[in-house]
Formats: sequence, structure tokens, C-alpha cells
Amino acid sequence: MPCPCGGADYAACCGRFIERGETPRTAEELMRSRYSAFTLKDDAYLKSSWHPRTRPAEAVAQDEGIKWLGLDVRRHVPAGDEATVEFIARYKVGGRAHRLHEVSRFVREDGRWFYVDGSFPEK
Repeated sequence: MPCPCGGADYAACCGRFIERGETPRTAEELMRSRYSAFTLKDDAYLKSSWHPRTRPAEAVAQDEGIKWLGLDVRRHVPAGDEATVEFIARYKVGGRAHRLHEVSRFVREDGRWFYVDGSFPEK
């Protein structure tokens, strides 16, 4: 099965993080696996990869009729134990196409990357 993030094989790509518990080595790997988790509606993985300081209490993997179409990583900027990843995620709701353009911030603590928050350059 192809990986939702664009990788050739889900098991060898994001599946190793989401299903087998491997730790992403980079913020980009974590961001790609989080996108895949959104497409799979895997709230547990999304919450566990979200930094506790900014993690929402409510569910984040909601259906709402969203069909995810693809991911385009624009850039990954590592800076020691912090990093940013800019991406565009394409999706449809009710047959209408949309895109989410985000610059996500990540932090590494004890060797593990966490999503902190994101900004939206087009807003």
C-alpha cells in the first residue's frame, strides 16, 4: 500500500512510526507521519506526537467529510533541537478542493521530536 505522505510503501515509510512505534529521526519524518495519521484518523498517534505544552484536550483526528489528497513538503529547516517544516496538504470537503499551507514548529526532547504549533502564511 502506498504511504499517504507520498512514500512508495506505507509499512516502510510512516507505518513504521504509527504502527510499529519507531521514533522519527527528523522533524520532517514526524510531520509526514502526522499527515498520514490524519488521513488514517489515528488520534492516539497525533496526540502522542504533539508536545504536551500545546496538545489540545479534544480529539484532533476528526472525519468531518475530509478526503486527504496529497502532501507537498516545501522545506525542512533543522536548527539543533528545533526545526520548522513548511508544507501544503491538499484535501476535499463535499467535493470541493482545499489546501492547508502551514509552517510547523517542532522541538526535540530526550531524542524525540514533537509537534509544537504552526502558522499559516496565506492567512
